[in-house]
Amino acid sequence: MHNKVYEIRNNALKACQDARTVQELNDARVKFLGKKGELTLILRSTGQLPPEERPLFGKLVNEVRDELELSWAQREQDLFDAEEKERLLAEGLDITLPGRTITRGTVHPITQIIDETKTIFMNMGYEIVEGPEIEWDYYNFEALNIPADHPARDMQDTFFITEKLLLRSQTSPVQIHAMEKKQPPIRILAPGKVYRADSDITHSPMFHQIEGLVVDRGITFADLKGTLQLFAERMFGPQTKIRLRPSYFPFTEPSAEVDVSCIICKGEGCRVCKDTGWLEILGSGMVHPNVLRQVGYDPKEVTGFAFGVGVERMAMLKYGIHDIRLLFENDVRFLQQFTS
Repeated sequence: MHNKVYEIRNNALKACQDARTVQELNDARVKFLGKKGELTLILRSTGQLPPEERPLFGKLVNEVRDELELSWAQREQDLFDAEEKERLLAEGLDITLPGRTITRGTVHPITQIIDETKTIFMNMGYEIVEGPEIEWDYYNFEALNIPADHPARDMQDTFFITEKLLLRSQTSPVQIHAMEKKQPPIRILAPGKVYRADSDITHSPMFHQIEGLVVDRGITFADLKGTLQLFAERMFGPQTKIRLRPSYFPFTEPSAEVDVSCIICKGEGCRVCKDTGWLEILGSGMVHPNVLRQVGYDPKEVTGFAFGVGVERMAMLKYGIHDIRLLFENDVRFLQQFTS
């Protein structure tokens, strides 16, 4: 049986050296050293030997196994290195080819407008505040002088989650949260996402809005007009003019729609402004006394103004974008036009 062990050893070493791939080497290992391998089977036959020969035989088999394991490990490393070298050569880079240009990202036009607006108003002493996008009916409507069943609720197609919980349809609730936490004077700007069930080339079910609020003693409509005129000049250029048209918002009284002189034709009249020379940009007004009372302010002591502007609307006007959906499609060709 000793000769049989040496015969298995020699055959195993030959199979180890003859293997040309790691897979062939593993197959040979199983044949000789596996659970049903030749060396394992002969070790199980030790019981057929006389008792005095068994220790020597077992020692011989174990020495052969250790030798084969060492040979296999070395051969496996050699084959692995050879295969890796062959793979690297096959995947070699052609250094004569031009390098691939890594495209720089750009700041999204919506983000540019938000950042620019925040800078303009922070320079006027405004504080930037934010609030939740999932809001209570109370803050989105009731505290803003829009009680349940009020017709003004039909002005906004709202996404309700429950009877009292909804996706905010405006950033105005942030103003209520701010006034509940702080006494006048207040001067805040609230940018953020809002949601309405409306979708076409000029409307999106999710869009961005920026609202401003000022509350203090002696605030007048003239303060509102002056603020918006300065904002329009800094956003669209010093030649920009504004006009205010009477309007209705439940949370302001009096209320006004604000137009800016067309930035395309400079007020001369063109297709973009429908030959009027003006473009509608935002809504505004003096804070309604009922809103002030709702947060515990005395409308005889303090007054205020508020305004709200759609970010997408400003981006479309400033950059000449004709379809709001372009702002959300993430087309790289479109976004690359706004590299700052």
